[in-house]
Amino acid sequence: MQEEHFIKEEQAVILDFLPNGYPFDPRPSHIKTPIAQAIGKEHFLLLELVPKKDVFLQPHDEIYIGEGKRDKIHHIKGKLVVDKLTETAKSELNVVLKELVKLNEARFVEFFNTSQPLTTRMHQLELLPGLGKKHMWQIIELRDEAPFVSFDDLKSRVKLMPEPENIIVKRIMLELMGQEKHYLFVEARLPA
Repeated sequence: MQEEHFIKEEQAVILDFLPNGYPFDPRPSHIKTPIAQAIGKEHFLLLELVPKKDVFLQPHDEIYIGEGKRDKIHHIKGKLVVDKLTETAKSELNVVLKELVKLNEARFVEFFNTSQPLTTRMHQLELLPGLGKKHMWQIIELRDEAPFVSFDDLKSRVKLMPEPENIIVKRIMLELMGQEKHYLFVEARLPA
């Protein structure tokens, strides 16, 4: 029997907090559970969290959700899809993703330095919105001369390069919406 591998997040960023639970929940308010919608900082999993009693959360709060003692979160209710996010969470998602990409600049610059062909006709770089074959070949040639060290380095060395942070954020959004065949940054959803 094959062992299942579950991706776990250690840290998450709050996108929305509903102290009285979901408004569409028909149960009486004294029975409703407060809910937080969040995104994992490493694998970009969208998560539904149940905070501990009397904990108040705000968008952009960073919280620990890993194993062991958690200060603010009672339990993780499960994964979410973009369509199930509240309007507040959807509007915060892009802002939070930009922050996470900037915080992890080295990780994404490393992607530009180490990305590989997927097939004989398709390269991982071509999966980034706004990058075609010309950009791909230019990036490969330039990284062979010297690895890129930052987003600014990438922009200054690659002609007409779109903003690297923005194309990474756009790619993550496409992956979160489940519209992609290949996943570069978001942990692919396992079949239910």
